[in-house]
Amino acid sequence: MEISAKVVKELRDKTGAGFMDCKKALQEANGDIEKAIDILKKKGIAKAAKKASRTASDGLIASYIHHGGKIGVLVEVNCETDFVAKTDDFKTLVNEIAMQIAAANPLYVKREDIPEDVLQREKEIYKAQALESGKPEKIVDKIVEGKIQKYYKEVCLLEQPYIRDDEKTVQDLINEAIAKLGENIVVRRFVRFVLGEEIK
Repeated sequence: MEISAKVVKELRDKTGAGFMDCKKALQEANGDIEKAIDILKKKGIAKAAKKASRTASDGLIASYIHHGGKIGVLVEVNCETDFVAKTDDFKTLVNEIAMQIAAANPLYVKREDIPEDVLQREKEIYKAQALESGKPEKIVDKIVEGKIQKYYKEVCLLEQPYIRDDEKTVQDLINEAIAKLGENIVVRRFVRFVLGEEIK
């Protein structure tokens, strides 16, 4: 059964679950939103959104060194208690996030972290490209919006396709861990080093 993006968005807004989780639940429920909500609740995914407002001040700082010491990552991932921080599931999640950063080179944790001037510059570039290629003025804004959504997926860690399963995003991966561990989990910050990067 084909599920429209509009219905998936509606379910996402109601549950806070990831796009692919919503799509799968809707397919399982033959497009019935209420049934899909029940499916997500049973899987524990809808719980993740409810926990998002809780303070996460414990957690781990982890490092990952890749490629024979050529790329290094430090990442801080927070949860609510040291009990969860010490679990293998949480440690595995933090390590996966560090590997994601090493492999996919995000610039920001989430879209809200992108400075306004950087976003404006990107929009101007996309607009100029669209106009130069002869696209009609009235559809240029739609083209720019589409490209900005793609830009978010490239530069924002939480919106990137997960390196081990591109059917889900990093946020989906975190939501699954929230549902399993029962605590809010937040990627606070990261830094990625590439050997010789700044040497002129």
